[in-house]
This record gives sequence, structure tokens and C-alpha cells, in this order.
Amino acid sequence: MSSNSGIQIPSRLPLLCTHDGVLLPGSTMRISVDTARNMQLVKSRLLKGTSLKSTIIGVIPNTRDPEHDSEELPSLHSIGTAGLAVQVVGSNWPKPHYTLLITGLCRFRVTQLLRERPFPVAEVEQLDKLEQYTEGDQADGELGELSQRFYQAAVQLVGMLDMSVPVVAKLRRLLDSLPRETLPDVLASMIRTSNKEKLQVLDAVDLEERFKKALPLLTRQIEGLKLLQKTRKLRPDDDKRVLAIRKGGVFPGRQFSLDEEAEDEDGDDTAMLEKKVKAAAMPEAALRVCLKELKRLKKMPQSMPEYALTRNYLEMMVELPWSKSTTDCLDIRAARVLLDNDHYAMEKLKRRVLEYLAVRQLKSTLKGPILCFVGPPGVGKTSVGRSIARTLGREFHRIALGGVCDQSDIRGHRRTYVGSMPGRIINGLKTVGVNNPVFLLDEVDKLGKSLQGDPAAALLEVLDPEQNHNFTDHYLNVPFDLSQVLFIATANTTATIPPALLDRMEVLQVPGYTQEEKVEIAHRHLIPHQLEQHGLTPQQLQIPQDTTKDIISKYTREAGVRSLERKIGAICRAVAVKVAEGHKVSRAESPTEQHAGQNTENKEEDSGIAAPPEMPIVIDHIALKDILGPPIFEMEVSERLTLPGVAIGLAWTPMGGEIMFVEASRMEGEGQLTLTGQLGDVMKESAHLAISWLRSNAKTYLLTNGSADPLEGTDIHLHFPAGAVTKDGPSAGVTIVTCLASLLSGRLVRSDVAMTGEITLRGLVLPVGGIKDKVLAAHRANLKRVIIPKRNEKDLEEIPAHVRAGLDFVFASTLDEVLNAAFDGGFPITVSRPQVVSKL
Repeated sequence: MSSNSGIQIPSRLPLLCTHDGVLLPGSTMRISVDTARNMQLVKSRLLKGTSLKSTIIGVIPNTRDPEHDSEELPSLHSIGTAGLAVQVVGSNWPKPHYTLLITGLCRFRVTQLLRERPFPVAEVEQLDKLEQYTEGDQADGELGELSQRFYQAAVQLVGMLDMSVPVVAKLRRLLDSLPRETLPDVLASMIRTSNKEKLQVLDAVDLEERFKKALPLLTRQIEGLKLLQKTRKLRPDDDKRVLAIRKGGVFPGRQFSLDEEAEDEDGDDTAMLEKKVKAAAMPEAALRVCLKELKRLKKMPQSMPEYALTRNYLEMMVELPWSKSTTDCLDIRAARVLLDNDHYAMEKLKRRVLEYLAVRQLKSTLKGPILCFVGPPGVGKTSVGRSIARTLGREFHRIALGGVCDQSDIRGHRRTYVGSMPGRIINGLKTVGVNNPVFLLDEVDKLGKSLQGDPAAALLEVLDPEQNHNFTDHYLNVPFDLSQVLFIATANTTATIPPALLDRMEVLQVPGYTQEEKVEIAHRHLIPHQLEQHGLTPQQLQIPQDTTKDIISKYTREAGVRSLERKIGAICRAVAVKVAEGHKVSRAESPTEQHAGQNTENKEEDSGIAAPPEMPIVIDHIALKDILGPPIFEMEVSERLTLPGVAIGLAWTPMGGEIMFVEASRMEGEGQLTLTGQLGDVMKESAHLAISWLRSNAKTYLLTNGSADPLEGTDIHLHFPAGAVTKDGPSAGVTIVTCLASLLSGRLVRSDVAMTGEITLRGLVLPVGGIKDKVLAAHRANLKRVIIPKRNEKDLEEIPAHVRAGLDFVFASTLDEVLNAAFDGGFPITVSRPQVVSKL
């Protein structure tokens, strides 16, 4: 079968090592080139060559894993295929590489490797000739019988394919025109075979052995098509169409592919997805949508971009917990113990959880409540939500809403957009895997608003018990039942929450802690936690309660306990240094070195290393000052009230209650009032109200200075310290009146009195809000008397008993009562006036 008229390959060939597949003579294959040696071969040989000879290269199968390729040349396979580079395409994405289109010419054997760098070049021996294939006499004997059987099997294989496809018809004609000896290589490259099987065909140099290697592969392909034909006949639409091969090419520059197994795998995957859809126990509306999308998916080729979008949608629908839920733990006694162990105080929150458990025992179909915990930072709003989930035996999921300004974060994106995804509510349900978790909507008061919509408005549907059983996410576009979800929102203030959203939630106020509560929390929770975090034990560090009180009063001033925990952490770090140094010294003093004791003592004295500290290390007020530095907060109340014209008010902030000083001074002028301290409009109006009331009652309270008007020839400057902080609200009215009365009368206000209340032009004192936080602020500042409006007397029930016992409350309905309580010995008046009773 050889001929001297065939084309001879060069005796020296550059070698291209490929791991993509096996190139057989007579077939065409695309090879990706990205290794250094192969890239150098393409640049130096193929791109710069000008002759036909320069386009002929040797392709050697590389058995090494390309992920673990190294600079060393792998051991070369002894037999390769000489190929003609038909096309070279370069690209820089995702990394620089070339793609070669190579047609196999003939086999060769590597006789000697001439060089390895920059690309391998070898001395080769041609094993079969490139001849002009013409019809000739067929070989006799066993080889002839093998070639005939192989030809008949190839005709049978092509006959089973759809002849209406032009490529199949061309392949049928090609079988009659190709010489029999080329059939094993051509058909082995077309049918679905592994690289190992193709390598066996390549290594079969003897033609008879090549037929024996390729015939079982062809027979296996025929059997697979027969089986596929039987299954396809069950469907009437596919009676005549069994399988159409992927459009390829013909010998010598094209390749066919009978890749029916990939189609079967895709069918199995779609069938598995259909089973999951039917097993997900969806509502009828959702199931109808999923089956419709599944029907579209089956008709859609994988190459379409919409295929992946539809598949992702179906997988999301399958993974949602339509009917999966956890069983609530309804043991009220165990729940009370668990809540008490996790959190100290917070009685109102604990009582609400126990009420929910009690109602759940009586009515199993109770909808999940929608709670809103409002309080200063650091009081445990988020952690108590986690404890509630653990108490109920439910899954817990936290959604941080601070800074969210896109409604798509809540409702999701519509599937018409690229990169669309469901909202955080639906994503959270997918994460927890049940439809009755505890959802914590953290920082709901810090939602933003932008051109992408208002997320607070999107939450209206989520947090409305009458609507959330049909919550529709834009991505899903089908209703989902959220009525079993227990929503807990947290906020620092209700002022920034839209009224419509606030109306849908049950607001529970979480006030700041008293000093006694902070001491208990520190010794029950914070100190053990910090000791564990720093690798210490109670036998190494002890913090007495007196020290804890000093930390609370002198180094922190907050409603929560976050700063307190940080200060305790600083103490633990300082002690950890001492303990670590002591361990190092102890290890250095080994018993085997007793004979060198004197030398060791001298070294310690020279280096200044102290002996290990005695355990436990007890933190007293001296050690506290060494570790934390001088006290940050001093009780300066009595020092600041040494002159007339100063009074103490009580203010509410999102961080808790605060005491606020009001200072006034007078100077010669034209009766003008100057206000400083970043005051809001309401507080400025309160100051003008106070001035008007004092001017109208100047004679009654002996505030005249020889004239009817106390402001005649006098200017008054009213200042609220902490000028960088914006202040507003009506509750400073009584404080401003007391401050101005002190200034005009020259009398000092009592240094242990704080007050709050709104005033009117007739001298009435109206109620205000935030009484509990304000009273706790006065308690923290060691004040003894608190003046509050009489109609706020009911708010004292929320204040702990020990705080009420330590304060003297004065309930005032008129400014007369305020002034009498604020000054030692009362505030004298000249004539008795009928008392004005508030009818508001």
C-alpha cells in the first residue's frame, strides 16, 4: 500500500505537545496552545514561516495534567501524527493563547530528541505514506476480511443517521471513495471515543491491528444508536428522526461528532429538575408557572442565553421552602429560663415572647407577630432577637437594612434585567430552608431613598399581616406566604421611620440600663466572655464590683454596654501581658539550672525582668488608673452651678438620656435675646416663651430692677453647651425658665436638681416623652431631685424600683411649682395668685 509518489514529511519536525485530544491521520482538530513551549513554536515556526514545509509540525499526545505542568519537558509518546496547520487564531482573553486548526497527515516515530528549548525538535521516521487514494485491488486474506467487515459496519452506522442532513449524505458518498486503509483513522476520530482508545488506534502501526482496534469502537457506537432508536420510537414525533450528528466536515479537513450521550445527559438533568419541581409541594399557581417554564426549557437549546436564566429560575423555585417548617418549642417554663440566662432585665421583651408562646399553645395557626425593638445602641436588641429564635426552636436570619436605598433589595429584580436576582427576603428564606424562621430586620430606621425607589415603602407589604401571606417578589413573580415568619425590626429611634411603616409594627421600647443592671450584666456575661476571648481564667483575673462601678461611672457614659465591654477587654489584654511574661520567666527558671542560680539572678537584675505575678490579679482603683488612664468623665454638676444663671435639663437622644446644662448671662444693651448652641426652631420658640412669661410675671416674682421690664437696658445671652450637637424639642422649656429666673433674681439653682417639661404662655407645664431614659440619665449623674410634668407621673412605673427609691420626684403642673422646687427655700412671690389648672 505504499507508493513512492506520495508526499514525504521532513526528517526533522518541531513537536507540539497537546492534552486536548489525540490527532489521527485523516482528521482535523482544533488545539488550544497556551504553554510556553507551544506558544514559542507557533510564534517562531508557524507565524514566521513562508514555505509549506514550515506549516508541517509533529503533534505528540501529552498525558501530563496541564494544571500541574512544569518547565521540564514531559516524557514524549513514541508515536505521533504529522499535521498541517491550516489556521492559526490568537486571543488575549482570558489569557494569551493561540487556537490551531490542524489536519493529520501521517504517523511518525520519534527516533531522537534534538533539542528541548525554546521548543522541542526531534528526528522522526515516517511510518505510513501520503498517497493519492485511488480505487485499487483490495488486500486478500484476513486483512481483506477485516476491511470488508469494517466497511459494512461503517455503512450501517451512516445508514442509521438522518440522511436529510447534508453532512450525513456527503459522508455516505465519501465511504465509497476513500481507500479502506484510511477508514479506521477517519471513523475513530468521528465517533465518541475516549482519548485512551484513540491513542490505541494511533499506536497501531500495523494495518491489521488498526482494524482490530477500531472495529469494536464502531460496533459499540452502532449498538448505542440502536438502543437510542428504540427509546425514540416511543414518541411519534421522532419516528423518522433518530439522531442528527453535529455539523462538522469531511476528510481530510473536517470532523464529525456523534455526541448523543451529552444530549441524553441533558435530558436526564431536565427530567431530574422536573421531578424536583413536582416534589417541592408548591401552591398550584407556582407549580403552573414552573411547569410552563420547564416546557420552554426543554425546547430551548443550551447555547441560548435565556437557557441559563430559565434554569436558574427553576432551581430557585425548587429550593424555596414552600411547605417546609420547623416545630415550635412551646414549653413556657423552659423558654423563661433560657431568656433569663441569655439576658438580664428586658422584662417587657421577655413577657411579649412568653405571651406569643402561650397563644401558640392555644391556637396553632397564629400568624407571626411583627415586632419593633426601639432603643439606644448596645442594649441587646439584636442579641435578644437571636435568643428568641433559639427559645422558639426556629431558624434565625439577620438582614442588615442600614444604608439600603434600592427597593430591589427587598422585592428583587425583574427577570428581564441582566444579573437579576430575588430580594433579600426570598434569599433569606432559601438560606434557612424553612418558611417560619425568625427574621431580624436590623437598623430599619436607617433606610435610605434614591432613584431606585424607596425600600421602606417596599417593606409595607412584607410587614403587613393582612398582605404578607401573598408577598410577590419581582424575580419569582408568584405569591409566597410570609405569614408564618416572625419579623423583628430594630431601630434607635422611631422619628426616621415612615408613619405608614411604623403603624404596621408593634413597638417595644428597650431603655438603657441602670448602673446596677450594668454591674450585673458585666459579671454575668461580659467579664466571663472577655476572659474566654483572651485565654484567661477567673483564677488569673478578678474584677471586683467596686471596680466595675468605677469603670461604668468614670470611663463610660452610655445607655448600652458596648463601651463597658471594650474597657473590660482592655483590662484583660493588660493582664494577659503580665501572665505571658510570667510564663516566660517560669520556663526560663528550669530545675536543671539550679547550679547557675546566682548567674540567673544577676541576669534578671540586669535585664529588668520581674518575677511572675501572684495569682489571681485583682484589679483595684490604682490598677484601673494604670491600665485605662485618668477618668474620662467627672461628676462636674456641683462645680458648674456655682453662679446664678445655670440650670440642668434632661434630654432624650437616640443614644439614651443625657443631662444638659443651660447657661445665661446678662449685659447692658437694648433688651435683645441671643441664643447659641445649634438650637432647632422648637427650642428657640421655648426660649422666647420663657422670656415672655418672665417679663409678664416680673413683679410677681420680684424680678424687676427698678423698672417694670426686667430686660430694659439689658441684653440676655442664652447658651446650650456642646455647641457641635444639634438640639431641638419642647422639653427644655422649664429649664430655660429656671435658668433665666436664677439670672434675674441672682439666686443659685440647687445643684442636685434636673428638670424636663414643656411650657405654655400661661405658665402651665405640659407632658413630654422619653421620661424613663431622662430619669436614668439623672440617676447616672448622681442627681437627687427630678422635676417632671404631673401628667408624666404614670411613666414612672417603667423605672426600676431602686432608681425610684434613690430620687425625689416633684410633679409640677405650673411653673410656680417648678421654681419652688428648683431653689432652696422656694421662690417668693409678692401676692397670691389663683392657681391655673390645666384643662389640656
